[in-house]
Amino acid sequence: MKLDSKIPSGPLDTKWERFCSEVKLVSPANKRKFDIIVVGTGLAGASASATLAQLGYNVKTFCLQDSPRRAHSIAAQGGINAAKNYQCDGDSVWRLFYDTIKGGDFRAREANVYRLAELSVKIIDHCVAQGVPFAREYGGLLANRSFGGVLVSRTFYAKGQTGQQLLLGAYSQMMRWVAEGQIQLFPKREMMDLVVIDGKARGIIARNLITGEIESYSAHAVILATGGYGNLYCLSTNGRNSNVSAIWKAHKRGAFFANPCFVQAHPTCIPVSGKYQSKLTLMSESLRNDGRVWVPKDPKDKDKPPNEIPVSKRDYFLERLYPTYGNLVPRDVASRAIKRICDEGKGVGPTGQAVYLDLTDAIKRYGREVIERKYGNLFDMYEKITGQSPYEVPMMIYPAVHYTMGGLWVDYTLMTTIPGLFALGEANFSDHGANRLGASALMQGLADGYFIIPYTLGGYLAGESFSEVTETHPAFRDAKLQAEELIKKLLSLKKGRKTVDQFHRELGRIMWDYCGIEREDEKMRQAKQMIYELQEEFWKDGIVPGSGNTINQSLEKAMRLVDYFEFAQLVIDDALSRRESCGCHFNVKYQTEEHEAKRDDQNCAYVAAWEYQGPDKPEVLHKEELKFEFVKPAERSYK
Repeated sequence: MKLDSKIPSGPLDTKWERFCSEVKLVSPANKRKFDIIVVGTGLAGASASATLAQLGYNVKTFCLQDSPRRAHSIAAQGGINAAKNYQCDGDSVWRLFYDTIKGGDFRAREANVYRLAELSVKIIDHCVAQGVPFAREYGGLLANRSFGGVLVSRTFYAKGQTGQQLLLGAYSQMMRWVAEGQIQLFPKREMMDLVVIDGKARGIIARNLITGEIESYSAHAVILATGGYGNLYCLSTNGRNSNVSAIWKAHKRGAFFANPCFVQAHPTCIPVSGKYQSKLTLMSESLRNDGRVWVPKDPKDKDKPPNEIPVSKRDYFLERLYPTYGNLVPRDVASRAIKRICDEGKGVGPTGQAVYLDLTDAIKRYGREVIERKYGNLFDMYEKITGQSPYEVPMMIYPAVHYTMGGLWVDYTLMTTIPGLFALGEANFSDHGANRLGASALMQGLADGYFIIPYTLGGYLAGESFSEVTETHPAFRDAKLQAEELIKKLLSLKKGRKTVDQFHRELGRIMWDYCGIEREDEKMRQAKQMIYELQEEFWKDGIVPGSGNTINQSLEKAMRLVDYFEFAQLVIDDALSRRESCGCHFNVKYQTEEHEAKRDDQNCAYVAAWEYQGPDKPEVLHKEELKFEFVKPAERSYK
C-alpha cells in the first residue's frame, strides 16, 4: 500500500488556507444526517465533540472515566505554546514551526508542523473567550514563560494547572451540547474493537465498565482521541487508566501504526521510591525556567544535605554541557544527560538515581511570594509526596516515561489508513517527530479538535456515499463475539498465582531496562524473547478474579495487558529497524563523540508505518519519505 499524506501543494504558509478553501463541504441540513463517534474526552476529544456538535452533527462521545473532567489532559502542568510574541522577543509563527520541527529531530512533516504553529494563535484567543484563567502581567496582558528547546517566551500558563483549566473550557463547551441533546455522552465505557464495513470505519464495540455489558454503536465516522501508550512501561507519569488498547484494536483492523518506538522520557519527575508504586509524578518543565539542575562534583558528597554543599563544589552539568540553552535544553537531551550523570555514580538520593532541581537562587532573586504565585501548587504537590519543602531544600528529579510521539499513522486530514477513522492528539503520530517540545501537547490536542477535524471530517463525509448500517449488521455481531471470547478466556484464569499488576510491572521493567532512554540492539532482541516468555507465563500462571458482568478492574487491566504484550514487540521491532539515533530514540551504536544523537538523514528521514498481518506474523514496514522543502535538516545542537 502506498502512503499518501495528502499534503496540499504550494507555499508552506498557504497550504492550510488553500485546503480549507478547496475542501468539500456538508450543508447544514445534511450535517444532521450524519452520526459521529468520538472516543475520548481529553482536550482533543472534548474539543472535537463540542465543535462537531455545534456544526450540527449527531455526536456520540465515549469516556473511560465516570466524568470527562477526569481525562488525563488535566495532568498537564506547565503551559501551552502560541506564537503571539507578547514579549516582543523575536517570536513568530515561523520560529515556533522551526523550533518544533528541530525539537522533533527533523522526523515530522513540515506541513503538519507549520499548520500547528499557525493555528496556535487562534487557540489562545479561543480559550480566553471561554474564560480560561491564563496568568497575566501587571498591565493585563497574558503572561508568558519559556520552555525547553527554545530561546523565546511563548508559553501561556495557568499556574501549574494549565491542562486542567483548558480541559474545563473544552468540557464546558461539550456539556452545553450534551444538554442540548446534540451529544450523547457515554461515561464508563471502554472501546474493545473497531467495526469496519465495506472498508470504512462504521462503529465501535464498547464494554460498559459498570454492568459489564458489551455494547455496539454505529456511525458514519469514528474519531479516536484516546491519548498515548506510556503505561506500556508501567511506571509513567500517565494516569493509570491511560492505555494503548483503542488504537491497538484499530491497528489490528487495518490502521497503520507509525513510529511506535518514539517514547519520551520527561527529565523532571519525582524519582521512584518503592517497588509497588502505581505511577510517577511529573514536576513541570516550567520549573527549569528558574531552577538549576546539579549534582555534587565529588561523589563522596552525594549523601550530604544539599544546602551544606557550597556552590563551588556543585556541578551544574546542563549549564556546563549546553551553555546556550543551559537548563532549558529539550527533554530528550536533558533526560540522557541526567541518566549519564547518574550512571557515572554522581546521582543523589537513596537510590543514586536522582539529581537536584534547585530554585534557591530564584527564591533569593524574586522572593518567595513571586515563586509561589508561579509554581506554588507544584511545590505543594512535591512536599505532599516527598515530605520535603522545595522552598527549603532542592527537589530531587529523575527521568520517567511521559509522552509518546508514535501513534496511528494519519494523513494531512488526520485520517488513518482506514477510511472514516480519524485519530487526534496523542493518539496519532503527526506533529512532534522523534521528540515533543514542552507545552506542545495541549496545542496539538486543541488544534486537532477545534480547528482541523471540523474541516477534514466534512471533506470526507461530503465525498463519500454510505450504505445504511445499524448495530444489527453481521460485522457488529462478529466483533462483539470476539470481545466476549476474550473476556471469557481471561476470566478462566482462576488458578494462577500472579496478579495482572505483577505481570505489568515485570513487562514495564523489561521495556525500561532494554528499550528505554538508551537502547542496544542485542538487549532489545533479548527483551523480545523475555516478553514472549512473560506472555506465555501470564496465560499459564496469571489470575483474573471476579466476573464479567459487574465492575471488575482486574479484568480491565488484564484486557489492556494482553494488548501491551503484543504492542511491546512492535515497539522493539520499530526501534531495531531504525538504524540511527534521533530524538527520544537513542541507539548507543549511533552517537557522536559528545554522546549526542546521530541521525542518518540520507537513509532514515522517514515515518515508519507498520501494517498488521495477523496473529504471530511479523508486521510489514512501510516508509513515508519525509521531504524538507522549506527547512534544511541540520545538526541538532543546543550548545
